[in-house]
Amino acid sequence: MERWTRLGDVPLAPQGSVVAVGNFDGVHRGHRVLVDEVVARARAAGRRALAVTFDPHPLQVLHPDRAPALLTGMAERLDLLEGTGLDGVVVLPFDHALAARTPRQWVHEDLVGALGMRVAVVGHDVRFGVGNSGDLAVMHALAAEVDLEVVVLDDAVSDGRRWSSSWVRELLAAGDVRGAAAVLGRPHRVVGEVVHGDHRGRELGYPTANLSADAEGLVPADGVYAGWLTALGDGRPGGGVRAGERRPAAVSVGTNPTFDGLERRVEAFVLDVPAGAPLDLYGVRVRVELVERLRDTLRFDGVEALCDQMALDVATAREVLAAG
Repeated sequence: MERWTRLGDVPLAPQGSVVAVGNFDGVHRGHRVLVDEVVARARAAGRRALAVTFDPHPLQVLHPDRAPALLTGMAERLDLLEGTGLDGVVVLPFDHALAARTPRQWVHEDLVGALGMRVAVVGHDVRFGVGNSGDLAVMHALAAEVDLEVVVLDDAVSDGRRWSSSWVRELLAAGDVRGAAAVLGRPHRVVGEVVHGDHRGRELGYPTANLSADAEGLVPADGVYAGWLTALGDGRPGGGVRAGERRPAAVSVGTNPTFDGLERRVEAFVLDVPAGAPLDLYGVRVRVELVERLRDTLRFDGVEALCDQMALDVATAREVLAAG
């Protein structure tokens, strides 16, 4: 899958392109319905399958106070889109100049002119152009002027509710990572660099990989989770986890109230690290996938009670992950 950041860098395809435009935050199942339609129509007609997205999120520029917490960083979003069969993704830097494009400029000049769009795949609630002044009726009118086919898809729903990034955020805020996975089509991910913490876990016999404060991906409600850790780069020799290796983990999200912690952290204890190969992933980017919430964050009366509970958490996490 090719990636571009300027419309002028995208070479025109002889048969034109099938295009979908969106933020694609989380690349959830609703997004997949849209993208799958793009890919299927492109393959059937010998055209190129493209998606157009924006960085930063438009609301971060236009209405920062209303901008949502993002489910995925751009790098992770592109990796997820790469698995859909798209031929390319255009990531346009979103600024006030782009926001000022009229619906006609956006469709005729940017999408049809620069990308050779012959088919646009949209939802019923499509909005585009300055002030979101373009809607489905405007899209059809503009399409008729340039012989553009507009394919309108119905909302993808589950239990009567539309699959959306907002729904995933609600579920994560409640700690319902299993429900979030049902909408996403995969476990929710948090990606960040492993940094030094208090080393308290190592002292207690549960060394953890602590993610940096600038980790990408919406952090769910505080609690203990069963999950997976994947190293996205090589650790130090004998570091316990090889690059690309997906390992079971018990993951703590919160402030460590037993020790009066103030900083909210994501800490992953990797299960079954071989003896003689202590976990050492400092400076390595890792992906933590959250499968199921096991319990709330609790304050314990002492270290012994905490360690007893951690042993139970590890056993429960192992059972959950083994069950799939």
